[in-house]
Amino acid sequence: MSYCLNPNCRKPENPLTHKFCSSCGSKLLLRDRYRAISAIAQGGFGKTFLAVDEDKPSKSRCIIKQFYPQAQGTSNLQKAAKLFAQEAERLEQLGKHPQIPELLAYFIQDNQQYLVQELIEGQNLAEILATNGAFTELQIRDLLTQLLPVLDFIHTNKIIHRDIKPTNIIRQSDGRLVLVDFGAAKLTKETTLMTTGTTIGSPEYVAPEQAMGRAVFASDLYSLGVTCIHLVTNVSPFELFEPSEEGWAWREYLAQNPISFDLARILDKMSATTTKKRFYSAAEVLQQLNPGTGIPRPANPVMVTQPPGGAFRGGIQGGEVTEGAWKCIYTFTGHGDSVNSVAFSPDGQLLTSGSSDGSIKLWHLRDGVEVTTLGGRRWFYRLFNSVTAVALSSDGQTLASGINRNIKLWHLNEERELTTLRGHPGTVEALAFSPDGQMLASGGSDGTIKLWWVRDGQELRTLPAHYHALTSLAFTPDGKILASHSASDNVIKLWRLKDGQLISGTTFFLGLVFAIAFTVDGQAIACGSKDEMLKIWRLADGEELGMLRGNPSWVSAIAISPNGATIATGGRDKTIKIWQCN
Repeated sequence: MSYCLNPNCRKPENPLTHKFCSSCGSKLLLRDRYRAISAIAQGGFGKTFLAVDEDKPSKSRCIIKQFYPQAQGTSNLQKAAKLFAQEAERLEQLGKHPQIPELLAYFIQDNQQYLVQELIEGQNLAEILATNGAFTELQIRDLLTQLLPVLDFIHTNKIIHRDIKPTNIIRQSDGRLVLVDFGAAKLTKETTLMTTGTTIGSPEYVAPEQAMGRAVFASDLYSLGVTCIHLVTNVSPFELFEPSEEGWAWREYLAQNPISFDLARILDKMSATTTKKRFYSAAEVLQQLNPGTGIPRPANPVMVTQPPGGAFRGGIQGGEVTEGAWKCIYTFTGHGDSVNSVAFSPDGQLLTSGSSDGSIKLWHLRDGVEVTTLGGRRWFYRLFNSVTAVALSSDGQTLASGINRNIKLWHLNEERELTTLRGHPGTVEALAFSPDGQMLASGGSDGTIKLWWVRDGQELRTLPAHYHALTSLAFTPDGKILASHSASDNVIKLWRLKDGQLISGTTFFLGLVFAIAFTVDGQAIACGSKDEMLKIWRLADGEELGMLRGNPSWVSAIAISPNGATIATGGRDKTIKIWQCN
């Protein structure tokens, strides 16, 4: 049978031998080559047809997508037409990949847009789920092992899929998984990853930042993680998400289908609601899933580069301009997951670190050894609770840690809990003690800053600082100004402590930044970014004073020692690097 593609044709079915529709007279071959034989699906903005390529001796089958909008607003039509053309662009850019449909043609005929692509035969994962029930751990591991390299491929080509879900993953008869439907895919540029855009994707699988129009590569990891959770529980993501807990409550549905702690932890991290807690790349997930099989990363160059006419300011100490290179003297590797926060003791001899593995560690900088691990039953931490932030008081006696919505204050030497500060409606993402140790600042996933009196744990005030989750807080050395940063709006804001008023807001960098720290003279700020480096910016005019390269992953934590002679950086690769100036 030949199927007429004229949207207004009343009797589209025709004999296979016809070249023109017997009902409306329209040509039945697109580009004198592609013949539609049946309608497959219809959505708000298009129709899909099974077709054959008459130009090939084998008469191979293919798919024809026709842009056919129903009654929609003008702006929606324009957006839909752009997305339809965009799918062809993305498929063409990606070229031929065994797990991505090949683009065969894109053209306009009779004022209609058409896209012709390779037919992917098989069942999508939603159909398999409906037929066979919840996926086993082995099936989920196979899914991730197959699709993570595909995501790495498209992300390397600067493309975000933005609509990963069970219906867009097809399992072929040989078991191969194919990722389809690139209509929502977005080409990215390093400078535009944080630009607000239109929200695209299926709501139950869309990452929070994507829902706000700010999709990043990790947004695809979130959608894939949620897809896996849906498949392993056979419960809709809408029913699994707990807004009050800002996370997923899915383990209770595994009574008849248990999975390992390691896989559950990977899925939790893929589907974390904030990018700071999420895996930063498909390669990192694959490495965690199958150790030793991840995509190789370059070796660590231990060096500091200076921009033309620039230099690190203040040693980073006291206004002195240092021209010499810095070197990495230690790499600490004791954590089992991303390092979210680091802090120096007042004498600069100890470093504390908090990690997504649920532990806090103390390190001795003189000889580079781990002093102790604070975690497990001794400190009543649950290992699956991420330690999102740590801070040390100026006397070195009080340790603050952020876990979920709470801030716990501990007596460091005696290793006992002093008190718990409650008040944040969401996760505590950042902590900083004032230089005199009397005040503690905390930043939450709701974008607010809370100031607390340390002596009695009373809340002083709440500052509505950012629209989205904070990533870092830092006091100036004189304690008069507090800096706050959110990766979602990519802005550093300065707050006057005496009255809680905003002084200024400005941007000094492009791309994602996850950690900030003041230099010891308070004139510049260090920023750890996703491009695996630390940059120093002068606050007065925003001039870049230098950059430190050598971190093998995103810099998610920064601390500068009290004398400015040592820098600690923590990363998504689970390591901490200690840098000293020559």
